[in-house]
Formats: sequence, C-alpha cells, structure tokens
Amino acid sequence: MKNCAIALLLFSFLQPCLAQDISIIPLPSKITTEKGSFIINNKTQIVLAGSGLEESANFLNDYLHQFFGMQLKVVKKAENKNNIVLNYDRIDHPIAGAYHMHVNKDAIFISGDNAAGTFYGIQTLIQLLPTAKSSAISVPFVSIEDQPRFAYRGMHLDVGRHFFPVDYIKKYINFIAMHKMNTFQWHLTEDQGWRIEIKKYPKLTAIGGFRNGTIVGRFPGKTNDGIRYGGFYTQEEIKEVVKYASERFVTVIPEIELPGHASAAIAAYPQLSCFPDSSTKHPLKSPWAGSTDGKQVQQTWGVFEDVFAPTDYTFHFLQDVLDEVLALFPSKYIHIGGDECPKAAWKKSAFCQQLIKDNNLKDEHGLQSYFIQKIEKYLNGKGRQIIGWDEILEGGLAPNAAVMSWRGEQGGIAAAKQKHVVIMTPTSGVYFDYTQTKHEDSVTIGGYLTVQKVYAYEPIPKELTKEEEQYIIGAQANLWTEYIANTKKLEYMLFPRMTALSEVLWSGKEQKDWTNFEKRLQQQFKRYEFWNWNYSKAVLDPTSKLADNASENIVFKNK
Repeated sequence: MKNCAIALLLFSFLQPCLAQDISIIPLPSKITTEKGSFIINNKTQIVLAGSGLEESANFLNDYLHQFFGMQLKVVKKAENKNNIVLNYDRIDHPIAGAYHMHVNKDAIFISGDNAAGTFYGIQTLIQLLPTAKSSAISVPFVSIEDQPRFAYRGMHLDVGRHFFPVDYIKKYINFIAMHKMNTFQWHLTEDQGWRIEIKKYPKLTAIGGFRNGTIVGRFPGKTNDGIRYGGFYTQEEIKEVVKYASERFVTVIPEIELPGHASAAIAAYPQLSCFPDSSTKHPLKSPWAGSTDGKQVQQTWGVFEDVFAPTDYTFHFLQDVLDEVLALFPSKYIHIGGDECPKAAWKKSAFCQQLIKDNNLKDEHGLQSYFIQKIEKYLNGKGRQIIGWDEILEGGLAPNAAVMSWRGEQGGIAAAKQKHVVIMTPTSGVYFDYTQTKHEDSVTIGGYLTVQKVYAYEPIPKELTKEEEQYIIGAQANLWTEYIANTKKLEYMLFPRMTALSEVLWSGKEQKDWTNFEKRLQQQFKRYEFWNWNYSKAVLDPTSKLADNASENIVFKNK
C-alpha cells in the first residue's frame, strides 16, 4: 500500500509532463490523462453544440489549414462520431474564461463558461497537437479543468518609435490570444511619430507621422541615418484590427499620450505648445538630420520639454481627437499616458502660472492633475474611463482613473489603497525591452530581465490587505521599441518571456514551479519553431540565470 501511495503521488506530480504532448502553458488547474488518443483527420467535424462559437471554430480551422493543410466541416449537429464538440458549461468561477476539455476515442469536448472560455479551450487543444505536419493528427486522451487567475492579462506595443504594419499587428494579436491573454494596449502617439489617422486634423499624420531621421546606436546616438521614417494606420485599418482582435477575445485599448510625449502632435499643430514660435529642442549630443527650424518630430529617444499647453485650444483639439478615437475603439478604457511630463515649459509660461493661481492649484503637479481630470471628465461623459501611468497620482488622482504602475509597485500600492483599479506593469518584472542575457548581440535600452525573473513575478504586492488586493485586476508586459526596428527582433524580445508571463497571469499562484515550467518550455521551443516565431535561447545560457543585482533596481525611462 505504501509503494502504491508513493507511485500515485509521483504520478500526480509528473502528470503535466507525462509525455511530450502533454506540455501546456499556461498550466491548467487540473489535468487527468489516460492511455490512447483521438485522431483528427479530414472526416472530423467541428460541432457547434452551443450558439455563438463560430470564432473558436474558425480559429481552429485556420490553424489546421495553415499548419496541416486540413479544413474541417463545421456543423450544428453531430452526424456521426469523430467530432470536436464546442459548447458551454456552467463553471462557477468569478473571472470569465474558464473551460473544461475531455478527449476520448469518439470526440474532443470543449465547453467554456462563455464564448471566451471555449476559445481558450481551443488554445489548449492546439498545444496538444503535434509540431510536425501530418495527415492524421493524434490528440492524447485527457481531461482538463481550467480557469484564469486574473481578469486583465495584457500585452503592450509601442508603434510610435518604430512602426509595424497591419498584418504584423494581427500576428501580434494572435500571440496574445494563443497565450490566453485578453488585452492589447496599442501605443499610438509619441514624440517620434503620430500613428492614428484623425480626419479633423490631417497634419497629425501628414507631418506628425514622419521624422527626418533616426539616431543610430544607443542614445544619444553615434550618428543619424538621415532617412525619412514613419507611417500611420488609417481609420479603416484600425477598424479591421479591432474586429480581428474581438474575434480572438482580445480588447484593444488605444493610448493617446498627454500632456507629455507630444512632440509629433506639436510639430503638426504648433499652437498646442506653450511657446508655438520657438523651435524644437533636442539633446545636443544627439545627431540631427534636416532642418532644426520650427517644430519638428523628434529623431532621438528621451523626454522632451515641449508638452501640451493647458489652453482651451488644446482641450478642444484633444476632445476632437478623442471623439474620433472613441468611434474606432469600443473598449471601456482609454489610455491617456500621463507619464514623463516635464514641467519646465509650464513654469516659464505666464498663462500656465496664471491658470495655477486662478484654480488654486498647488504647483505644476497640480496643473497636471487638473489637465488629466478635465480629460477624464470628458471621457466619463462619453461612457468611458481612463487608464494612466502612475505619474497621474502626482497632484491628486482623477476620481475614476485606473493606474498602470510602471515605476516599481509603489504607485499601484498607493492607488489600490485609494480603491482605484490597478494594472501592474513594473520595470522590474514585465519590461520586455530590457536585456535578457549577459551576451546580448544587439542594442537594447538596458536593464536586465530574464525569463526566470518574469516567471517569478507576483502581481499582488504583500503590502496590500485582502480587501485592497481586489483592486489589482492583473498585469501587463510593455514592449517599447526605441531599439526594436524589425519583427525578428520584436519576437526575440517577446519570447519566451511572454510565455512565462502568461502562466503568471492565468495559472494559480500555488502552481508556480520554475523547474516544471522549464521542462514544459522545451516543448514550447519546438512550437515556436513550428510556428516560425523567433525567440531568445538565453534561458539555456547558464550565466543568464544569475541576477544582475547592479542593474535590476534601475528604472530605465525614456518611454
């Protein structure tokens, strides 16, 4: 009996990795395996036993067609055995997205607590499929119960510094969906480029969408390439992306930066500046291409003094911009930035100083809060809510704002204690533009964030009480693109760190086990290769497992 008990315990511990095929990330809550397998072939049908599950069927069929050259018939009623049955099931879990899966000789049954849950079951099924082309696909007998830990499971992409076309944005959304994540923060405006068409203000893209050159090498730059660079998304393209994401249960949150990081907008409409007649300043050590007269789109990275003036003209402009943004994005939240806003121009502006006095504001930080609250009030009136980086805490937090805590966790802790919604995005755990190996062969912004550190990240700070914890709705990884100019490097910076984060946000805290995850990651590498995704192998480098204590607490700004 004792030997049987030990054997059962060992079986229970090893069952997530019993076979190469049973290697799922993020790790499900419960997995039970049996001997045998179901075979998917050209006679297999997808049965929509529940209504409104076409997105899951389409995603699976697209995957099978792309990687196995197979297209399955979709029906509403089973005509025989050999089916993939999609349905609903009542699962009493407070966060939407739970699902059950059962595979036997006759069928694969996937049932979600809602349509998203069924879709996530499809993502698990994909991980049970082989990583080599075959005309008959074997799926092991397995029963799975699974549900997400956090409601907000996000990824961010900066397209202001470097622009990526619509087709690749769709691929990025597929990355998110296939990791059971559900939010895409699209950083659309920056000092180095305005990327969203605003029909009322065409100069935003005609002028603000392009810069006359880009520094080469790490800031301040060795030289400037002198190449006109830019691009933007039309409103029709944005609608296309939002629809594509919604079919994959991904919410797209646009980010329109204000009041700082506004150089591109000011280059297009100088009257948005406190000093519209003054020429754009740039770091003197940074090489510059073209004219320096007048307002210019920035060609280097950093934080710049020329920010939005809090005038009636600016607020009308921003309201007009946001009206067009709201028509394109149905998301509950609109991200308004609010970070890294220098106060030098406001301090020098007689108008701003008078505005501070007239409104009994304490100082320029109070003026920033005034600015943010005016925008929040406008968006609240449109039925939306704002998210801002943790600098929006300075001078007083807007009443209904959600906070993204990026400069460590203290901003998130403070916001949660004030009963504000918080998404954790600290540099120390989820900044994927940071270096991930001691032997990096290309320029990065700095820092040091290994996949081990991402996996070890815990979004709920110990400083919070049980009541305060409820305001931490999840976390998000940020990918800033100062030094990411092509898709191969983008994927190299993402993977496998994004895969590690997916388990942090989906699986139970008590399930986290680096040794177990590292084993499953070996199979994930085979999937990356099968899917033709680029990825870093730094985790295989023994030196990458040593924390860089000298740099891990540094905050690298210049978003």
